[in-house]
Amino acid sequence: MNMHFVIRYLLLFSWVFATMVSCKPTLKPSQKEAANLLFIFPDQLRNSAIGINGQDPVVTPNMDQLAKEGMVITDAISNFPLCSPYRAMLMTGKLPYNNSVLTNSNSNRYKYNNSWQKDDISFSDVLVKNGYDAGYVGKLHLTSPPPVADKDTVLWDAYTPKEFRHGFNFWYAYGTFDEHNTPHYWINDAAEDELTYINEWSAKHEADVIIDYIKNPSEKTRTKDKPFALFWSVNPPHPPYQYVPEKYIAPYKDKSLEELLNRGNLDLDSEAQELAFHKGATRKRTELAKEHIRNYYAMVTGVDDQIGRVLKALEEEGLEDNTIVVITSDHGEMMGSHALMSKNVWYEEAINVPFIIRWPAKIKGGQKDDLLIGATDIMPTILNMLGTTDGIPSNVDGQDLSSIILKNEGKRPSSVLYYYIEEGQPASGHRGIRTHTHTYVITLDDQNQAREFLYDNKNDPFQKHNIAEKDTELKSGLKKKLLKQLKDKKDPWFKRFQKLNDSETVPAK
Repeated sequence: MNMHFVIRYLLLFSWVFATMVSCKPTLKPSQKEAANLLFIFPDQLRNSAIGINGQDPVVTPNMDQLAKEGMVITDAISNFPLCSPYRAMLMTGKLPYNNSVLTNSNSNRYKYNNSWQKDDISFSDVLVKNGYDAGYVGKLHLTSPPPVADKDTVLWDAYTPKEFRHGFNFWYAYGTFDEHNTPHYWINDAAEDELTYINEWSAKHEADVIIDYIKNPSEKTRTKDKPFALFWSVNPPHPPYQYVPEKYIAPYKDKSLEELLNRGNLDLDSEAQELAFHKGATRKRTELAKEHIRNYYAMVTGVDDQIGRVLKALEEEGLEDNTIVVITSDHGEMMGSHALMSKNVWYEEAINVPFIIRWPAKIKGGQKDDLLIGATDIMPTILNMLGTTDGIPSNVDGQDLSSIILKNEGKRPSSVLYYYIEEGQPASGHRGIRTHTHTYVITLDDQNQAREFLYDNKNDPFQKHNIAEKDTELKSGLKKKLLKQLKDKKDPWFKRFQKLNDSETVPAK
């Protein structure tokens, strides 16, 4: 081979290489450096069921470690502690009467259009507009399916067409389907009749899917050069509680019921007659607490195990430092407290949810903060933390709390609102306010009878004593605060209450 030929060969190779490089799309510097988001929200996980909180005797080493590495927000509140309303508030930043999801989505609520609205600019829409690859794995429960003609069957699971997915391009989800050991999913472009059935515990399988998404070996799950935002809604520890691998029950097998059901407000014998008017309170079912407390804790431990696997994948891929990881929940679980099961009430077991946030690049570890944060605040807060502000709608009801989390600067909320609303009736139900020290609720039943509940959460942390009739001065102040906020938020319930109480003085703005 002569020198002339070698020179020509090298020049040709250099030209081809330069052409290849120049053809590769150039990312903006901000996009190259953008943080990822991994937002994990197990269903029905109460804040007391995280080991590091020292309340329920539950084993959660991975969430405990994450809490030590990040910030624990102790006063995170599920404003409306029910699956669909929380999820709609999370995705839209809007309150239930502004986003159409007034209660849980199912075929009975189809006539009320009780579903995630196509036109509501949502969390994922903004992320995608700002250059993110967005993925959703697990339970959605934001679509009310049409009823089956001539049948009384209530349908809960629902297919969400691609045009209603708000920009999520990776989709491994279902509506709501509580067969944890045999889950099914609609995957990406699958049609409604193209369900994929899995013979494995849902949390384990979904963790496998997410690990594959993070590692992205085939570059098919996400675009390699884009930052990602992945939402994982794992169904356990939502009932039925018996669907949990046996190995996770082991830590609880030898513990007595007294050790497991250790809250100071446990009541397994009464019928909670004082809440008989409340359609959302699950009464006369506390036998389930004795039957399933081990399974509930086992589910939490199992979910924690799978979260650990996912966090390890982040570390292995070198994504740990610049990925915001959030662990929270849509609501808690009463598990026999106040003689109730389930959720959808104003007690701490239902409304106080975990909120652990880790971002090594920006958030110092080992922090604990009593910031009051509600479901509608999460969307504007995380979007501002990420710097993905282009396209955030101006009509969100939530507050951006990012400067408080990142810099301990800014005005802190003094309260979070509480809601219970019935299907198709925006002005129905109950309203309340949760401050750092107290919970105050006004309920209205179908006969327009009002009841008041007031608890001193500092001196009576298990909320055993309703002091509404004892501390009238305190009640009056909280009532004014609540009504002013409802008025400012244009809550239709406020007008209903005002008509019933014409003499009530509401402070002006």
